[in-house]
Parts: sequence; structure tokens; C-alpha cells
Amino acid sequence: MVSSVSKRPLLGMTGLLALVACGGGGTSPSGPTEPSVPTYSVTATVFYDENGNGQLDPDEGARVPGVEVVIGSATGRSAPGTGQAVVAGIREGVLSAGVRPESLPAYFQPSPPASVQVPGTSEIRIPLTLPIGENNSNLYLGYGDSITAGDGSSDQKGYALKLQSLLGPHFGRAEVLAMGRQGTTSAEGATRTRATMGWYHPAWLLIHYGTNDWNDQTCQRQGPAACFTIDSLRKIVEDFKGWDTLPVLATIIPGNPALVPSGRNTWYDEMNVRIKALAREQNLALADLNADFKASGNLPALFADDVHPNDAGYQVMAQGWFKAITQARSAAASASPRFGFAFGN
Repeated sequence: MVSSVSKRPLLGMTGLLALVACGGGGTSPSGPTEPSVPTYSVTATVFYDENGNGQLDPDEGARVPGVEVVIGSATGRSAPGTGQAVVAGIREGVLSAGVRPESLPAYFQPSPPASVQVPGTSEIRIPLTLPIGENNSNLYLGYGDSITAGDGSSDQKGYALKLQSLLGPHFGRAEVLAMGRQGTTSAEGATRTRATMGWYHPAWLLIHYGTNDWNDQTCQRQGPAACFTIDSLRKIVEDFKGWDTLPVLATIIPGNPALVPSGRNTWYDEMNVRIKALAREQNLALADLNADFKASGNLPALFADDVHPNDAGYQVMAQGWFKAITQARSAAASASPRFGFAFGN
């Protein structure tokens, strides 16, 4: 038997449903729906304008990836190889199109923003330039001692071809050569800048010097502060900057800790503090190769002997150079607070 008490909740629910069905209580106000605003997409190609004429010429095959393109309030990022960025969500109007300077890699300079009509424009080209004068575009030259020459690598090419295989697909065009002389010091490197420039006229110079400076008795006994390394590197940098070549300065890679005296790597560490300060002073892109080697966690596995890398070590060098050349200015600045790219501006 069902009691009269058990029926009351059911009657209450029925009444509640009736009230809702009749519109009683709890209704939300409704108004006219705001019409959606149409948006559009534009494909932007960010390219290296080698001759600086603002046009993408048939022989200009280099592109610049990782750049943030801004059209109105919408953004997109350029892709490796193609340099293309699809900027979506653009509202109609005559809008400014340009790039965020902090997203540019080392030394690249933007052109003034352009005006585009949307809709009506589906593709734009954004030129970037490099302050390299009449030097050979897309030519990267390693400059240093036997490590730069590639001693210890199976092909005797060191990092050169490894770096080229990274830069080529990234920018669309790159040639990497090496000018390394066995047993030389940074002081000797400072004496042959003019001859090297005359032979190659490179757009980029990748400087790794200082490994053999430790062998100089004054440098070894009196320490990095008394050594000629920084003065020599400064001369190399200033000479090539004067010839419109873009220097990238590297810290000295460590020696094989299983084969070199511990004091030698300590000396390199102290000298590298000064090399980083020189990079800040000269507004240079810095490749912290020493840190890259130490990050491997197994230094002996990267060496063919006491100081020369093996193939694995040269791959670490290639990746370190690649990072220094391609990373955005904002990333470089966060790693070195006073770091800038005033050179060439």
C-alpha cells in the first residue's frame, strides 16, 4: 500500500514542472545576437633581401624562419625553409604589416612596416637585410686553430658540413667553410685577418680561438688577466666588423678532462668569463660552446684526444653555432641581459 505521505513529493515536483513550463521563475533574458565580424588570412613570406632593393628577386633563395609577422592585431610565425607565415584572424581595413624586431635572428634588420588592404591582399613579402656590404651572402667562415680545421673528425671537416646541413634547410641557403690553422694562438689569428678577408669576403665569421693560448707561459702562469687572448679577439672582431663581416664569438670548448690537467679547464672557464664580456662590449652574437659541451654530461665521449673533438663533439659545436646564428634576439637577450645587436645599425 502506498501512503499519502509518499505521494506529496511527487505532487510537488509536478507542480514545479508546470511552473517551469508556463514560464514561471528562473528564465534568462534574451536579446539580439551580435553579428560575427568576418576575418581573413594573409600569407607572408619573410626573405633575406640580399641586394636591399625591397623586392624578392629570382636569385634570392634565402628565407628567415622564426620571425613573428604582425598584420593589424593578428600574428603568425615564419616557417623554416619557406619563410612563410600564415596570419589568420585579420579584420578588414587598411592595416600595418611588419615584424616584431625582438623575434629576428642576430644582425637581421627589418624594413619599415607596409600598409595592406584586407580583404584584397592574400599574400605579401617582407624583406630583411644584413649589413654585410659587398661580402658574399650566405657564406659562413670558421676562423680558428686545428679545432676549426677539423682535426679529430672522421672526415677532417670538423663542424663545417654539420653546420651547413643545419643552416641550409633552415634558411634555404648556406655555405660553411673553415679557415683553421693547426697550433695557432689568438695572437696569430689577429695577424692574418686582412689576408683571410681578401681570400673569402665572408658574410659571417665564426671565431673560436684560445685553446692554444693556454700553452703560452705568461698566460699559463699569470692567468687569463695577463694573457693576450682578449686583446687579440677584440682586434679580430673589430677588423672584420670594419669590413662589414658579422662576427659570432665562441667561448673556448673544454679539454678532455680524462687527458688534460684540471687547471687547464679552470683556465678556460676564467677566460670564457672575459670572452662573454667582450661579446657584450662589442654587441656580438655569442656561441657558448663551452656550456654546450658541459651540458652533454659526458665530456670524454666528445673527444678524439686531449683537445680535439670527435664527430659527436663537432656535432655539438655545429648545434651551438646554429643556435647563436638563428635564435631570436629576445632569447639571446634573456641569456645575457646587456646583450644587443647594435652592430650594423
